[in-house]
Amino acid sequence: MALEEQERIIIPDENGEEHLFEVLFTFDVDETSHSYIAVVPAEQKDEEEVEVFAFRYEEKEGDDDDLALYQIETDEEWNMVEETLNTLTEEKE
Repeated sequence: MALEEQERIIIPDENGEEHLFEVLFTFDVDETSHSYIAVVPAEQKDEEEVEVFAFRYEEKEGDDDDLALYQIETDEEWNMVEETLNTLTEEKE
């Protein structure tokens, strides 16, 4: 699935409740061969300050519309993702 800006995805929380998110960015990291996605809750997208969520993702085999999301667990990985998000945000402004 080729993700595009302004795309929306539904992500269930730990209680199984589904939440709608607006996709900000997707990017790949060549050194790790991982793909990442940054999203904001759809209801916050027009607010001045929003909470950004980032996940590592993989496209599920044989299903073009489904992603497997993984939490970023290490400080090293989070720092790399945060740096990339900051760079992408600066370029977009």
